[in-house]
Amino acid sequence: MSNIEYNVMSEHAAEFIHDGEIRATLQYAIDHKNDKALVEEILAKAEKGGGLTHREAAVLIEVEDKEIEERMYAIARKLKEQIYGNRIVMFAPLYLSNYCVNGCVYCPYHAKNRTIPRRKLTQEEIRREVIALQDMGHKRLALETGEHPTQSPIEYVLESIDTIYSIHHKNGAIRRVNVNIAATTVENYTRLKDAGIGTYILFEETYDREAYEKLHPTGPKSDWAYHTEAMDRAMLGGIDDVGVGALFGLSNYRYDVVGILMHAEHLEARFGVGPHTISVPRIRPADDIDPRDFPNAVTDEVFRRIVAVLRLAVPYTGMIVSTRESQRSRELVLDVGVSQLSGGSKTSVGGYAEGIEDAEESAQFDISDNRTLDQIVGWLLELGYIPSFCTACYREGRTGDRFMSLAKRGLIGNCCAPNALMTLAEYAEDYASPRVKVEALKMIDSLKRVIPSEKIRRITEDNLRAIVEGKRDFRF
Repeated sequence: MSNIEYNVMSEHAAEFIHDGEIRATLQYAIDHKNDKALVEEILAKAEKGGGLTHREAAVLIEVEDKEIEERMYAIARKLKEQIYGNRIVMFAPLYLSNYCVNGCVYCPYHAKNRTIPRRKLTQEEIRREVIALQDMGHKRLALETGEHPTQSPIEYVLESIDTIYSIHHKNGAIRRVNVNIAATTVENYTRLKDAGIGTYILFEETYDREAYEKLHPTGPKSDWAYHTEAMDRAMLGGIDDVGVGALFGLSNYRYDVVGILMHAEHLEARFGVGPHTISVPRIRPADDIDPRDFPNAVTDEVFRRIVAVLRLAVPYTGMIVSTRESQRSRELVLDVGVSQLSGGSKTSVGGYAEGIEDAEESAQFDISDNRTLDQIVGWLLELGYIPSFCTACYREGRTGDRFMSLAKRGLIGNCCAPNALMTLAEYAEDYASPRVKVEALKMIDSLKRVIPSEKIRRITEDNLRAIVEGKRDFRF
């Protein structure tokens, strides 16, 4: 490792996620955390919205001054508002199979676990799951599956995507399928792109190679370099929206924050497009997994700082928090950077439809926020957020560098705000409880009046009236 040099443009993981550079960065942050002039300079740079380097962000992670911390939160809040407004995109995970050949010590799907029921959904069962999700109001899914060459090969995933897109039940339709599957080949990423996926998501788990290899002792996932280079292969395969993340609690969170940012810098440098999303899950209890066995737990307060610093460093990215987190924790991070939430989620194979045997026992991890989608939509409305079911950017070709160009200039809201209102109107008419419908329509009525463009405002109002009359799927 000592002969390897840091190279943000390299195609080799050990060079763009460079252990020596990360450790030097962490020491730099400790040495400079009380340098008030430097911290002021970093905050001033962050406020301009151009992002921060991994070293600048690392300093903010270490700062102990409460006044500085509150300023970080205020700037993060401002940046999120400038780029994403008060919109929160809603989605749900769909687990296809929990067969897995890997030995990940923090995941109950690991190959040696003999207590968890193994399940793989048939295409008919997928159909039932999707109808159940459509009946909640979901339009966007994240596909999840264990890594297994015969139980969940790429052909099974592609067939499942075709099935999902083909299902139209009442007014329901899944309009965007994001995919979170194991690292694969350029050829397979091209096949996923051709199948019409939205974002390809893959968590690094931890960027610390030594810790990673201990946590992944067996199976194809044990190859740190192949796993870490997956986003490069996805980009080469034509997928221009990729999502990165780390599972906080597995290793030193400071190391992983810097790793995420170096990964973002690498993708930006090599391909001109940083990550479309960054996910920040924390380890949770699960079948035969006890988080107390992992000594790097992240508190709610530290978790909030991580989210805020990531928002300052990579202001254009969507930030995702799942139902792993409690209502309180989600509320804390919504305020400082999160822009996407799951709702009404099940982490089991077959958890949404009724009558699928052993479904609950097949869960990957315990959920902290067990509220229904309708309850979460109502909660977001009470907090002043717009729950958005929009998938327009993907369907209108605003992906990759086209999306990033708009996001970095703060222009994406010209499309997103009216699209969010129209998809919320669909939800209100088709799925909302009476109380939530009233609150949703109040918000729509208030916000449609302040759409800046008179032309877009007029078209939006026409489309909203058409939605009440039963028409669906309008978008800019």
